[in-house]
Amino acid sequence: MAEELVYHTPVMLKESVDKMEIEGSAICADLTFGGGGHSREILSRLGKNGHLYSFDQDEDAEKNAPDDKRFTFVRGNFRYLYNFMRYYGVEGLDAILADLGVSGHHFDDETRGFSFRFDADLDMRMNKRGGETAADLLNNASEEKLAEIFKFYGELNCSRKLASAVVKRRATKPFRRVNDLIETAKPFCPPQREKKEMAKVFQALRIEVNHEMESLKEMLEQCKEILKPGGRLVVITYHSIEDRIVKNFIKSGNIEGKIEKDFFGRSTSPFDVSKMMTPTDEELERNPRSRSAKLRVATKREE
Repeated sequence: MAEELVYHTPVMLKESVDKMEIEGSAICADLTFGGGGHSREILSRLGKNGHLYSFDQDEDAEKNAPDDKRFTFVRGNFRYLYNFMRYYGVEGLDAILADLGVSGHHFDDETRGFSFRFDADLDMRMNKRGGETAADLLNNASEEKLAEIFKFYGELNCSRKLASAVVKRRATKPFRRVNDLIETAKPFCPPQREKKEMAKVFQALRIEVNHEMESLKEMLEQCKEILKPGGRLVVITYHSIEDRIVKNFIKSGNIEGKIEKDFFGRSTSPFDVSKMMTPTDEELERNPRSRSAKLRVATKREE
C-alpha cells in the first residue's frame, strides 16, 4: 500500500465508495484506476461473485493492478466504456466510479511534462502510445484555436495575448521543452499569482491534448445506458468546466443540461440526484490536492 500512496493518494476514498452502495455480488466499474486506491476499496466490499472492471489508458497504471480473480484491468479510455463492457459480456453495471482528477503520479513524474516544476519534453499525453503532444499543439494550432484553449480550459484572462506570444515564438524557435512554455507564459503571470496562473496554462494544454472534455461527455452518455435501474454513478470533479458538465448531466440526463418534462410536468431525467459533497477538513490536511474536489452522485431511476 505504501507504494500505491507514492503513485497517488486517492481523494474522498471512503465517501465515494460508500456512495456506490456496493453489495457483495455487484458488478462495478472504476473508470480512473490510477494508483488503484479506489479499486482496492471497492474490492474489499465485493463478495466472491462480484467483479470490478477498472479503466486506465496509461501503461504506468497497469503496474498497480491487484492480483484478484474478481478484477479486470481495462487498458483503454473510459470513453469506450460501453464497448468494453459488451466485449466482456457485461449487460449492466450496478455502480460506476469516476475520479476525474489527474493522478499525483503524473505531476510528480519528471519525464511526462505535466508539471512546470520539472523541465522535460512537452508531452502531457495520458496515453503515450499515440496522439498529439503538447509541443505538437503549441507548434501547429492556429492562434485562434490556442486562444480558445487558454480561455475555456485554463480560464485565463490573458488568453489572446498568450496565444499571440506562442505563435510569435514558434516562428523562430519551436516548442519542445517545458521551459520553452514557461519562458513564453511567464510575462503573463503576475508574480503574486505566478504558480496558480502557470498551473492554469498547463491545465488547459493537458485537457486539450487528452480530449478530456469530449471523453467525459461520451462517457456520461454511456453511463446512462450501461447502469442498471437503481445503479449508482459517483463522480469526483476538480474544476468548474468538468463539474458543470457532470452537474448538468445528472440533473437532466443530457449534456446540454436541458431539463425535459412529461405531460404532467415531471422531469424525465433518468437520474435521482444526491446532495453534492466536498472534502472534510481532515481530508484537506492529509491531501491538499483535494481542495477543489466535489463529489456528485446520481441513482438510475427504476424503469
